[in-house]
Amino acid sequence: MKSVCFGIGQTIAVLSFAVLTSSPVQAGLFNPEVFELENGLQVVVLEDHRAPVVTQMVWYKVGAADEPVGKSGIAHFLEHLMFKGTTNAPGNTFSQTVAASGGRENAFTSHDFTGYYQTLAAANLEQVMKLEADRMTNLTLSEKDIVAERNVVMEERRSRTENKPSALLGEQTAAAQFLTTPYRIPVVGWAHEIQQLNREDAFAFYRQYYAPNNAILVIAGDVLTADVKKLANKYYGVIPRGDVTLRNWPQEPPQLSPRRVELRDQRVQQPSWRRSYLAPGSFDAKKHLAEPLDLLAQILGGGTTSRMYQALVVEQKIATSAGSWFSGDSVGPARFGLYARPVAGGDLATVEKSMDAEIEKIISGGVSEAELNRAKAGMLALATYARDSVTRKARIFGRALVIGQTVEGVETWPQRVEAVTRQQVQDAAKEVLDLRRSVTGLLLPEKKS
Repeated sequence: MKSVCFGIGQTIAVLSFAVLTSSPVQAGLFNPEVFELENGLQVVVLEDHRAPVVTQMVWYKVGAADEPVGKSGIAHFLEHLMFKGTTNAPGNTFSQTVAASGGRENAFTSHDFTGYYQTLAAANLEQVMKLEADRMTNLTLSEKDIVAERNVVMEERRSRTENKPSALLGEQTAAAQFLTTPYRIPVVGWAHEIQQLNREDAFAFYRQYYAPNNAILVIAGDVLTADVKKLANKYYGVIPRGDVTLRNWPQEPPQLSPRRVELRDQRVQQPSWRRSYLAPGSFDAKKHLAEPLDLLAQILGGGTTSRMYQALVVEQKIATSAGSWFSGDSVGPARFGLYARPVAGGDLATVEKSMDAEIEKIISGGVSEAELNRAKAGMLALATYARDSVTRKARIFGRALVIGQTVEGVETWPQRVEAVTRQQVQDAAKEVLDLRRSVTGLLLPEKKS
């Protein structure tokens, strides 16, 4: 069975796609070619002729946040079922074909999207393109498949969430973070709802969202755009447009009060502390805070030279780890997070007090030019490294485009990072690090009786 990730780790912060053109963006990170088929399928080609390898990715603009009420986990469940065969390629034919060619494949589901990819010799692109286009429209499912994969998903939930207290706390804090946004529901789904998912649920979701006009095809590697265009029209172009339901998520209301979640579990040996703040996402009116928040996360808690690590771990010696993160590439609201683990015998109250002190220093005093330049250098290095892998390039563009951002946004990301000022980072901290829009999570051992 495929390993599944519930969200690809951040690679180059906020990336984007809105208006497609047929010519490459010049002097950018990747200089893609983009076009659209008559049935609405958006196509991005990233030519890279250094090795005879290609990655094909199909991204669907649907994820766990689009699930019907009471059907949590159906997006991820369907992702599993997509490997069960079609009328033209029954059973395990797809996976066997990829493996026989020496390639590799996988899939992933998040709140915002679902994706499928293969990486293999460029000479085999047509073969996998034919197979991927086929399962966009010809999926077949037996009751045996449904039962087997439902059990697999339940076991995945047990191993990844229920058997890990830290994951359980993450699930509970997310539920407390979002008051109405469907991000409050776990991507894998709630156990009692997964158990009720059936064949009709899967097919209804498949027919509603899996269509060319709700998908993006990304091809990266040793290919020519003209050849990709021919193949895309041959295999994907014949699939009719679907009647796709547009997203209509409830708007998050103002958050006026901090929340605290305490989880006690007998499996916890060492306590830990975490906090997340509601932050602007890709389509928020304050999305201009994205790059400053990325840099703030690096300065505040991005590694052993960061403020929090130096203060809590190196200087005060009250924690074994401390850091921060920002995940702004989302359709809905984003989150800015902090975390720390006290030393053996230490307490969370002391750690939390020191974390709050470091936050206040940033808000009141800002950051230094040296800190900002170091953070910029680290983030811009990611852009350079990303150009070295055809799969990573495809991931960057796919993730950006599927949440509705622009090719230009991807290409000009380094310039936006470079232009961020110390004042903008401080302003972003003042705007986002507001306790009224936060959830603090405490992971603790069970109390001794």
